[in-house]
Amino acid sequence: MSKIRAYVALTKPRVVELLLVTTVPTMILANHGFPSIFLVLNVLIGGALSAGSANAFNCYIDADIDKIMGRTKGRPLVTGELSKREALSFAYSTGLVSFGYLWITAGWLSAVLSLGAILFYVLIYTLLLKRRTPQNIVWGGAAGAAPVLIGWAAVTHDLSVSAWLLFLFIFLWTPPHYWPLSMKYRDDYAAAGVPMLPVVRNSRIVGAQILLYTWAMVTSSLLLIPAAHMGIIYSGVAGMFGIWFTFEATVLYRQSKTGEPQSPMRLFHGSISYLTVLFLAIAIDPLLNFQLF
Repeated sequence: MSKIRAYVALTKPRVVELLLVTTVPTMILANHGFPSIFLVLNVLIGGALSAGSANAFNCYIDADIDKIMGRTKGRPLVTGELSKREALSFAYSTGLVSFGYLWITAGWLSAVLSLGAILFYVLIYTLLLKRRTPQNIVWGGAAGAAPVLIGWAAVTHDLSVSAWLLFLFIFLWTPPHYWPLSMKYRDDYAAAGVPMLPVVRNSRIVGAQILLYTWAMVTSSLLLIPAAHMGIIYSGVAGMFGIWFTFEATVLYRQSKTGEPQSPMRLFHGSISYLTVLFLAIAIDPLLNFQLF
């Protein structure tokens, strides 16, 4: 049983859960209503396997730095619950299964997108960028944004402007989500030799970058209104919560101008709530269909 828990931990289940939160609402929007429950379940299963594979590869590659950082010392490769060989075999097998499963149940495009997300996260983000540039998490956000493309493609078998706007939104959401966490654990990242932006730049620059990405993120969320013909529910939620998130990012920026922000994790946790509420609105809006005009 402990071995099973270790394999589950290897997939970073909280990250997988966050990714899947965006998938079902995307499928509802693409279908203009709730799609087949079997298709939804198949995409969730395949998507979870795909994300779990990418995260398992990440744990395998980053085992040396995970043992240095307090936040990651409990991961199964650090504690010895799993060997590196076990982790690598698990990563490969879940990745291959996810590709085949999605190909059969959701179509070739969803399968190819999921494989591309794994390869991008492992080869580009983890191996190439993470230890070399403070822009690592920016480009890493492309892998985290892939589930919306996978979900959309499963329903429509193509990728429209709306799908790419959802991708853009999550891509732009990733820096203001992750950089506050990096501010909190800056010393850990510095000790591990990972050049996260808060490690190589002062707090004022990090705060300004978070605010700039927040403006771009909120703008992208509003562009979805005309592109996908969103109604009152989504428009109201996107507007109100966009203002709230911008306010919180502005508070962090103002604090960073005069010293270290007092509670950067407030924005980190707020970003998760923001993403969840926004995608809940994306799901509800086409179901109730209260149009603006």
